Amino acid sequence: MTAPIDKIQVLETIEKDIITCLQSAGQALFELSKEKSSLKQAEGHTHQFLKTLGHIENKLTEQINYLTQVSTGQPHEGSGYASQKVLQMAWHRLEHARSRVNELERIKNKHLQGRAMLRPQPQQVNQNQQNGTQPPANVQGAGTTG
Repeated sequence: MTAPIDKIQVLETIEKDIITCLQSAGQALFELSKEKSSLKQAEGHTHQFLKTLGHIENKLTEQINYLTQVSTGQPHEGSGYASQKVLQMAWHRLEHARSRVNELERIKNKHLQGRAMLRPQPQQVNQNQQNGTQPPANVQGAGTTG
């Protein structure tokens, strides 16, 4: 298992290698720009540059491969990102389901209230049948002429 601290240290090492690489390139160019340049020293700096550049390329490729594995959601020992993402999505789905159930409950209650307003109460129907009277007229539809 590779800890995040170890990954950061590897990146710091790569950064130092990049600095060394640039210094070698600069020294090689400086040596070649001299009027009396030493071909042996220029070749030494160039060799150091190429060697360090190859090392940097290998280490960066390893880091890129690691990041590709972690970011694609494949199981990885050093990362809890995939599990955290799954949990976060589950919470989001749960919250969505709750809001939808609450919305449906509200619609159901509104519908039941509307039905209760339209239907006469069972006691009222029984009393009206016993008395032989009709239920009261709907107040909303009735209007006065004037």
